[in-house]
Amino acid sequence: MSDATLDRLVSELYDHLAATATRPVREDASRWLGEAEAVAGDLATGPLPDESVVRTRLGHIEQLLANVDATEDESADDHVAAARETLEQALALLENGS
Repeated sequence: MSDATLDRLVSELYDHLAATATRPVREDASRWLGEAEAVAGDLATGPLPDESVVRTRLGHIEQLLANVDATEDESADDHVAAARETLEQALALLENGS
């Protein structure tokens, strides 16, 4: 597994989630997205922790995003979709790298 690739995916995930913070999204979606952004931000800052910790945190983000159906903002919805895709790629990379 390439740590550089995982770093890039985690940073990309954070960027998509952070982009939703500036959008006029539904209040319930905002709460879940904000928490997901915080967890992704912790991962994106500094060197990545052990793979087991990364898996756990990405799993937490996955659970948080499962609570977001629609944001009522097209741009935010696009970022959420991109965040989900990036998350899937990161989880697949961890799965295949083990």
